[in-house]
Amino acid sequence: MDGQQEDIMEPGDEEMAPSSKDGDPSLDMLALRLCRALVYQDQEKSDTGPTSGVMSAGQAEEPERDVSPSSLMDTCAPSISSLSSSSSHSSHHHPNMSSSSSSSSSALCLTPPLPPSVELPAVLTDTRLTLDVYLGGSGALPLLWGSIPEKLRGVWYLRLGSEDKPGLDGALDVLPFLTELRSLAIRGHCFHDSHGDPLPGLLTTLPTSVSSLSHLVHLDLSFNRLTCLPPCLLNLPELSSLLLCHNHLPALPPDIGQLSSLTYLSVLGNELVSLPSSLGQLKALQTLDISHNLLQRLPDEIGSLEELVKLELSHNKLKQLPESMGSLLSLRELVIFSNDLRLIPQCLNKLPLLKIDVRDNPLGKPPSPPPLPPTPVQRETKIPELHLGFNQHSFSVSSAGCHVFLPGGAELLFPPGCLAKATRLEWVEKRPERKWVRLEEHDLLLSRPLELRPHGVTFLKPVEVCVPYHRTKRREVVVQKFDGQSWSILPTVLRRGSEGHSSHPGGRPARLACCSVRQFSWFMAVSRPVKDSCSVTPAGALLVSSSDPGIKLHFPPDSTVQTRTITLQVLEVSVAEVQALCGDPQASVSSLLCLSQTPSINFLQPIKVQVPLPAGVTGHTVDMSCLHLLHGDPTAQNWTDITSQVSLYVTHLYAIFYITHFSWYWLWYTTQRCVSGVIRKVYQKLKQFRVQFLVLQRKTDPSQVMLQCLPSNKVEGKLQLLLQRYDGPQPSDLCDLLEGEQFFAGFERGLDVSTETPECMGGRLSFVFYSNVENRKEVFICPDQGQKGPVRGQVSFYRGEVPQNLPEEVAKKRKGHDNQWLATLPLKLPALNSDNSFIMEEPQYPPLNLGDPESGYLTEANLLSISLQIGQDWHIIGINLGISYQELDRIKYKHRDDLRGLVLEMLFHWARVQRDAGPGAVSRLVDAMIESKRRDLADEIEDIVSIGRKKYLESLRRVGLEGESSSFGETQQ
Repeated sequence: MDGQQEDIMEPGDEEMAPSSKDGDPSLDMLALRLCRALVYQDQEKSDTGPTSGVMSAGQAEEPERDVSPSSLMDTCAPSISSLSSSSSHSSHHHPNMSSSSSSSSSALCLTPPLPPSVELPAVLTDTRLTLDVYLGGSGALPLLWGSIPEKLRGVWYLRLGSEDKPGLDGALDVLPFLTELRSLAIRGHCFHDSHGDPLPGLLTTLPTSVSSLSHLVHLDLSFNRLTCLPPCLLNLPELSSLLLCHNHLPALPPDIGQLSSLTYLSVLGNELVSLPSSLGQLKALQTLDISHNLLQRLPDEIGSLEELVKLELSHNKLKQLPESMGSLLSLRELVIFSNDLRLIPQCLNKLPLLKIDVRDNPLGKPPSPPPLPPTPVQRETKIPELHLGFNQHSFSVSSAGCHVFLPGGAELLFPPGCLAKATRLEWVEKRPERKWVRLEEHDLLLSRPLELRPHGVTFLKPVEVCVPYHRTKRREVVVQKFDGQSWSILPTVLRRGSEGHSSHPGGRPARLACCSVRQFSWFMAVSRPVKDSCSVTPAGALLVSSSDPGIKLHFPPDSTVQTRTITLQVLEVSVAEVQALCGDPQASVSSLLCLSQTPSINFLQPIKVQVPLPAGVTGHTVDMSCLHLLHGDPTAQNWTDITSQVSLYVTHLYAIFYITHFSWYWLWYTTQRCVSGVIRKVYQKLKQFRVQFLVLQRKTDPSQVMLQCLPSNKVEGKLQLLLQRYDGPQPSDLCDLLEGEQFFAGFERGLDVSTETPECMGGRLSFVFYSNVENRKEVFICPDQGQKGPVRGQVSFYRGEVPQNLPEEVAKKRKGHDNQWLATLPLKLPALNSDNSFIMEEPQYPPLNLGDPESGYLTEANLLSISLQIGQDWHIIGINLGISYQELDRIKYKHRDDLRGLVLEMLFHWARVQRDAGPGAVSRLVDAMIESKRRDLADEIEDIVSIGRKKYLESLRRVGLEGESSSFGETQQ
């Protein structure tokens, strides 16, 4: 269904459905059948019985913890899925429901409140009633109760929208009579207004008679206007899941502990300032979400929730956590980011399997003093803002200061008084060439170098320079400054950019790495392994890695005479990559430790180093003969096995050894003999990136070509963004490139480059690869002189120097370490017309011509309508249509992110083949649908052909060819 959501009729459009173009009754029938047959596809996964239905409903609501606008847009999806499964269930068990339901729906007069095209089976099955797909649909519940009360008494699952007050009030009066209900959802935000904003729910309370729903297990009242918990809910003995997200609850009732069966409770996005102590009586509770509220403390009774597995407390105002949380032995996930916590209680250390998210808390910082009262002379002055365009590379700043926004997301903040007089300043972004970029071992470039001029100006106050950067995981981001001779690291603060200014129009504010400077220079953002530092005195010290708390350095007393500065970096290593590189499927490695000190002299006492054992290895199972400690020399970049030279022993989880000097250390576990050459090879490979090259042509102008190289893990996402505007060859095979390595792209076989860019020489363009900067160029290509007609050529990528007179067949065979040929991808230019402009290709889907008169009734529009209903069954239908597995795989890869385009390509590919296959194409299509268990589509195709034949015979009759028409009709029969 994911690929078809955009094709489902939106609420409010139903009245338009029957009036199809030109009043064509065949299209009328297609519109109705589309509504009826939405879910043949979701039958197996959504209609699995009452118990699983309740559980899936509860689980489906859990992700709504994310309160970003994008996460709230898809609130109708569960309703559509329910409608789909209901229709499928009804048609599956009642083959003749279609005609009977039509008479039932007309007798029940569902119009209004439901649209004219909606029939009873579309909203009601044996156990499921879905009325939140249509605005005002809740008003149909009293109507149904007045007509078919016995059928409604058997409903287990009910979904109501709460945006229509009259309809909602009528539905609430009927609720107490539906005594078999297991799951009830009364949600707002199912529909949107003309501006695209979600409509709020209008539910403010529930009638006391709802307490009669003794079988109710799941209840969702999210996105409404509740200001208190309806008291009737406390009398529901079987209630297991309760969702009250995004209401206006200031508190929970003191007797909420009566809900003894509750396992899931979410009050996300309310106004709670405290929690009742009776919350600790919910002994069965497994998930509690209280995020996005106003909590300042938690009750001690929260430690009584013995079965609690997940606790969500993010985006509150918590200053401390109670010690009783150490009793939550079942707790596995604690989310407490974006609070005011300055200390994590020691009691949580007793929970070894607990994962804690503590981002955006002032951990370790002293309490903030209260703000000083404003003095009369303090006046808030607003700094003027200046938004520059891509072609504005100079600007003026006066003594009043200025907040300058550069294209791409960068920001410059000049405080008042930083300049004595108005000064003209300039900015420019450099390409990341080796001349401007100096990266340390394992550093990654996150931005283009930003040059601010003139370099000689000295500011009276520090100026804040904020460089936008790409996201990075488990690494720290710093700003580097280049003064013309050397690079230096500046103290860096990370924050989001200002609202209304983003790196992409309409996107979120950019991530900024900010630093304060007194002079302008070159600046860039770099990510590096997290650096932990400490000062070691003669009294000793303990250094714990912030990226992995299991890594510790213990400096005993008298290990040094003078104070030393110690730096620890931890480099995460992929075990799977190591296994592939060394050819040992049993191999496993720890993180790589990079240790340094100032001054660099040996310690007087051995330093104790603790490192977690390699993944999959424990102290009980370790074979000490397979465990190796490697010492690396960062200068010579070689590795030595020092296992026999140090005191190495293991605990259950850690390896411990003692050293007297600092360098690189790496723990390996391998069944093969550990050789330093293998380690050096693996280490060199870890510094390389698996890269794929893209060559894409603009769909509107094939002479414009985009070349780009990306790390292999970013290719899929980038293609998904680009394929709307580009077309062309798929990515090349994987290659290895170092950070900052230069390579070339050359056009060959009748193609030439039409560009004046400096990096283009002799038909080849120069690139420098940086893993986190967009390595992209767009150039215009043209046929070589004298070429006529369409031109097929290629673009090849070469490492280092351009090979001279290297035949293609030789280049393809060079697969060794000195291989300069990386990849070759094809290109095609269409023919030129008399105006020297390209003749674009024919429309992608030509009119149908399946080779027999009967297929003339199956038009291209009909086939398009059928494709909307196929969905995930496309593959089995394609096989039954006789399409080869190879062709289906090609279609799947070409449209891997577009299910609708995939189905269309498959159908029209079959149609093109049928032109030469002789009569009977429609019969073959019908048989394929039946073999694929899609009898609904087979009936629809037969209906289309039947209606088309009837219209054709009537047209013959009108022009006086009735005799011929009758004989033709007999032939077709």
